[in-house]
Amino acid sequence: MTRLLRTLVGHARSAGFGKPKGLPYDSTPTVISIQTVLGRAFRPAGYISLFLVLLAACASPRDSNLIVVGLVTGPTNLDPGIGLDDTSQRVQQLVFSSLLTIDPSLKIVPDLAVRFETTDYQTYVAGIPAGVRFHDGREMTAHDVAFTFRRFLSPSFVSGRKGAFTNLSAVDVVDPYTVAFRLKRPSGAFPASLTNMGIVPAGTGAEAARQPVGSGPYRLTEFVADDHLTLTAFDGYYRGAPKNAGLVLKVVPDETMRALELRKGDVDLVVNDLSPDLVHGLAELPRLSVVTGKGTDFAYVGLNLRDPVLANPRVRQAIGYSIDRAAIVKYLRRDFARETSGIIPDISWAHSDDLFTFTHDTARAKRLLDEAGYPDPDGDGPAPRLRLLFKTSTSEQYRLQAAVLQAQLAEVGIAMEIRSHELATLFTDIIRGNFQMYTLVFSAGAAADPDILRRIFHSTETPPGGFNRGHYANPEVDRFLDLATAATTMDERRRYYVEAQRLIAADAPIIPLWARTNVVISQANLSGITLSSLSDYEFLQRVERRRQ
Repeated sequence: MTRLLRTLVGHARSAGFGKPKGLPYDSTPTVISIQTVLGRAFRPAGYISLFLVLLAACASPRDSNLIVVGLVTGPTNLDPGIGLDDTSQRVQQLVFSSLLTIDPSLKIVPDLAVRFETTDYQTYVAGIPAGVRFHDGREMTAHDVAFTFRRFLSPSFVSGRKGAFTNLSAVDVVDPYTVAFRLKRPSGAFPASLTNMGIVPAGTGAEAARQPVGSGPYRLTEFVADDHLTLTAFDGYYRGAPKNAGLVLKVVPDETMRALELRKGDVDLVVNDLSPDLVHGLAELPRLSVVTGKGTDFAYVGLNLRDPVLANPRVRQAIGYSIDRAAIVKYLRRDFARETSGIIPDISWAHSDDLFTFTHDTARAKRLLDEAGYPDPDGDGPAPRLRLLFKTSTSEQYRLQAAVLQAQLAEVGIAMEIRSHELATLFTDIIRGNFQMYTLVFSAGAAADPDILRRIFHSTETPPGGFNRGHYANPEVDRFLDLATAATTMDERRRYYVEAQRLIAADAPIIPLWARTNVVISQANLSGITLSSLSDYEFLQRVERRRQ
């Protein structure tokens, strides 16, 4: 399989990295076969190299202190209580301030909060400083904080974040700058639900999706859907204005064009939104700078356990043993990733090193399929044991990854049909349960606190309120996650989370693939670029252009 993967990726790379012919970037599902990837999906060899040479003389140095960031997609909803996609959350982080946040070592630390305490783990008291201003000039008070979180108690408020607040019973205003969160039962995990949850002004409604008013380092001044957002530095930011005049978040869906715009100087930087191949090539250009670091973004294969085929644990385990993750990391990701056993990152205090991890074992996968009732109908012939439908995004690198997975599963007799969708369509299908298999990446911030295990794997956390999209249910997992949620010490929480992780790994409701190595590629004349394990955009407020 390693040789096949090397050949597959080599064919693709030798042919260039352009947009596949005949595969439109729209919401229409596109069926991709392994032959497509090998044969006709890529532009002629030398395409990118030729354009990089031709554009070398066209570089357009930027004089203003406006920083242009290249994005794959635009945000879907800028209301921090609703927008869950990666781009929306990154923009929210720049526009809003939160009570608490996650530091690079994955510890919960204050953001706005100047006071955060509890005596019984059932009532948490948070205080904010006086004088914090929203972008419209209003002072933030405890009423705004209370409004932000009371929305999750309203039956009419539809949000995928609601699952984080099922234990919340009330939010009381104690004084103009202090609120009290009252829980139904004690919980040491509750503070995690307050992290990176932007405070909105009291009375905020549907307009926040496109016209948010926050108190963060930038205010939104322009939003052109699927094209760009302009964020202007907020001089009244309570921690001091950003180093730059503002940010232009430019949507460039085609990664080849993102690379070319970086090369020309029309884009100043890209965070994690270029394939390993393009990173490898751009890193050799002297006018660009590359910063890398260990990341926590988690790529996985999601499985629908309500599907009669995938409800069988032997089938899920056979899929896990079919995948050569080491080869994917080495040849497809160019080592800009590492293998992982689950969503809890290895730098987290709740991570366990002794979890069950799939190895690449096609013989074992075939035996499991035999035991599951899917024998090979024709020995070494072409007829498959079973057929499955796999959904992925239109991103070039993830379509290539899907083709590699398709080839690997074919070796054990699983015929995998691939359909690619625009990200919004893919998310909608997944939330509605309209899938058998899919692949996505959980962003780094999602796994910063191990309470994410409850959000993804507890049987009560199904969409739309939770992230248990595969409808996994194991009473013992529920029990350990409930115990972890109620625990009040870090040692207790870790013990229960580790037990839950062990059961989850054996059940294989999802198949872990890899954890990302974070990469920022930027113009070399920028300063202030730092990279946290969370690959967030917080650092952008410190980026500025050096004087030439």
